[in-house]
Amino acid sequence: MTNDATAPARRRDARRNRELLVEAAHEVFTEQGLEAALDVIARRAGVGNATLYRHFPSRAALVDAVFREPLAGTMAAGEEARTAIDPWEGLTGYLNAVFAVLATDRGTNDLMTTHLEGVDSLGAVHAHNRATLDLLLARGREQGSVRADVTTEDVLFALAALGRAVPSLATTVAPEAWRRPLALLLDGLRASPVTSTLPSPALTAGELGDVLQGLGPHRAPRSSPE
Repeated sequence: MTNDATAPARRRDARRNRELLVEAAHEVFTEQGLEAALDVIARRAGVGNATLYRHFPSRAALVDAVFREPLAGTMAAGEEARTAIDPWEGLTGYLNAVFAVLATDRGTNDLMTTHLEGVDSLGAVHAHNRATLDLLLARGREQGSVRADVTTEDVLFALAALGRAVPSLATTVAPEAWRRPLALLLDGLRASPVTSTLPSPALTAGELGDVLQGLGPHRAPRSSPE
């Protein structure tokens, strides 16, 4: 029989443990990506594996709790882009905001550029991202700033491929080095030639080698606990 006097304390402890786990998981996922070992997260939170699994029975459940708020921020950036008077400015502003996150947070990068079953908030973000690009590209085609033959699938594929590379680029070259390849990608979407100067210096041969080495082998994140 539960002692009524201790029940509120136990609930507080449970809430605190959950908060510690979410904080620790965000740190570890940001540093190591979504493949990070769950026991590392439990140790950093100062709790046992059993406590982690009691709160989060699957990796997907933990990922959803950690990234629900950051993913909501991506959707907010999309909403802002949709209201831009100039669709090209809306598109470039939106993608720069998204890539600024992808370059610094490996967990969010894994989540946005791969597929993980069971993360409820992720499906909504992917749908919102696609709808945002659909709208901005359509408006850009009407405006004459975007190539008439560019599809949303073209852009999503290119963004996913570049997105996988930007964490290595940011850590091995410079935090803002991703802006140059993103600018090149955006220039390829334009309907007319571009004369603007590319941001960030070009990579040297050595830097390119370091970036490619930093990519390493990629494994899709698992959806079940270890």
